[in-house]
Amino acid sequence: MEIPSVQGFGTELMPLERPATVAERKRTLRIGVPKEVSGEERRVALAPYGAGILAAAGHKVCVERGAGETAHFTDAEYADAGAELVDEAGEVYSRSELIVKVFPPDTEELGLMQEKQVLISALHLGNMTPDFLRRLMELRVTGIGFEFITEADGTLPIVRMMHEISGSMAIQVAARLLESSEGGRGVMLGGISGVPPATVVILGAGVVGEWAARTALGYGAHVIVLDTDLAALRSLEHYLDRRITTAMANAQYVRQAVQRADVVIGAMMSGGQRSPILVTRETVASMHPGSVIVDLVTDQGGCIETSHPTTHSEPTFVAEEVVHYCVPNMPSNAARTATYALTNVLTPYLLDIGEASSMNEALWQSTSLRSGTYVYRRHLTKKSLALIFGMPHRDIDLLIASGI
Repeated sequence: MEIPSVQGFGTELMPLERPATVAERKRTLRIGVPKEVSGEERRVALAPYGAGILAAAGHKVCVERGAGETAHFTDAEYADAGAELVDEAGEVYSRSELIVKVFPPDTEELGLMQEKQVLISALHLGNMTPDFLRRLMELRVTGIGFEFITEADGTLPIVRMMHEISGSMAIQVAARLLESSEGGRGVMLGGISGVPPATVVILGAGVVGEWAARTALGYGAHVIVLDTDLAALRSLEHYLDRRITTAMANAQYVRQAVQRADVVIGAMMSGGQRSPILVTRETVASMHPGSVIVDLVTDQGGCIETSHPTTHSEPTFVAEEVVHYCVPNMPSNAARTATYALTNVLTPYLLDIGEASSMNEALWQSTSLRSGTYVYRRHLTKKSLALIFGMPHRDIDLLIASGI
């Protein structure tokens, strides 16, 4: 069973977010890992080593054959880890009390779900419908969303992991798109002796912006970060030892920075709302021909006026002579790394659920799982979703305390 290791060291490591201690369990969980059906989703929710940890704790892990293929995990690796392999998704759903997956179930998968199952997955709010939520409630499903799971310190561990990947990958992608063969300016991010580096402008000083800045600095680029939050800019300057240039994201600074940029990374997010448009089409038109825009928030509407969502199969388009890359699901293109990241975070939560005598007790004991719950039995428990879809909701704490 492969466990990712530190480069240059032969010691196998278990890079979990917190120690995955195998405690005396109170019950045996039946955990299902179906193959993702979205055509461009290459991740799988659980790597073989995570399945091995759960199996060692006495839980039964049921994996659909080929589930890890696009992330280069073989069926043999899952079998060696102690997972049971089945041929069809229907078998996974019928044999499991808890389903863990990356994308939320589509219509066909919803038809396979059983009453009172637990579902842990992403939600992708941009594609969610009231019918999806109603069906889960009809089935008395406990739904826990990646986007909502919150640690005691207020961090969103799964969201943060994916944002780190997106920020780093954005620079990798931009470096390639700047090449002449890709229609770019023919500029190297880091330059060489006697030739100055490229200028990378990052809109947003959050996690995505931070990791984009770290990676761009690693390439040797000149990095400018803009945000409307002065405290976030100050913090990022401190973390990166003042190796970046920062500025407030007012109209004047944004226009000046973008006009001179070789690469613009859109990472300005607004929780629960559409991303603010910081760069107008007019400003994009004033950029150097062959410059590159990577808008990482197109799933929230995009923060650049010329952006629109693209796909992994057709990731780029040219607008105003500028190359645009606007794939919302970027971590899927680093499927193996992203799968390890998901496994690192999810496995301890699954162990916690298994150590509780019931799902109700697991939610009562874990504020993180409770914060991630959006449907519980027949009730919608997230006020934000209730406001979006005009549906009633009940407080999760009261539901659990009442034993409903």
